[in-house]
Amino acid sequence: MNSQNLLDGEREAPFSHLIQATLPIIFLIIWILDTWIFLISVWLNSFVPLIIRIGLFAIVLTLAFILIYLSHKTLFDKNRPSNELITNGILKYVRNPLYLGVLLIYLAFIFLSISLISIILFIIIFVIYNRMVNFEEKMLEEMFSDEYMDYKNRVSKWIPNPFRNK
Repeated sequence: MNSQNLLDGEREAPFSHLIQATLPIIFLIIWILDTWIFLISVWLNSFVPLIIRIGLFAIVLTLAFILIYLSHKTLFDKNRPSNELITNGILKYVRNPLYLGVLLIYLAFIFLSISLISIILFIIIFVIYNRMVNFEEKMLEEMFSDEYMDYKNRVSKWIPNPFRNK
């Protein structure tokens, strides 16, 4: 695979857009059915007060939107060449802030309902996202070789660490 093909959009995992569009719909349907209609696996709600669940939901959702905003601000900067490895902005602290933000949205809804079925589905979704990231990282390794490997060794895949690069 030549680098021009990689620049033209083959850096993403096959069907990643379809997967990313379908997973929230599936998750939301299952979450609503379990949380509000069938109440199959939400018995843990009785152990965690609603105000705490709402607070966790709000905090995690806010963090998710901050990560997504900062990701878009960094990744879609029109003044940056398209063939450049991006390691500034939020990408100094975590390699996949956009995907992490999306995963945090799922997690926020889990905190709101503590649906065990949704937790299992979240684990499956995380595995899917991790596989997509692994595919994309192989493409980035091919494109940027040592530069990307150095970045990969310095910056965490999923857990932001603002102190690591100081």
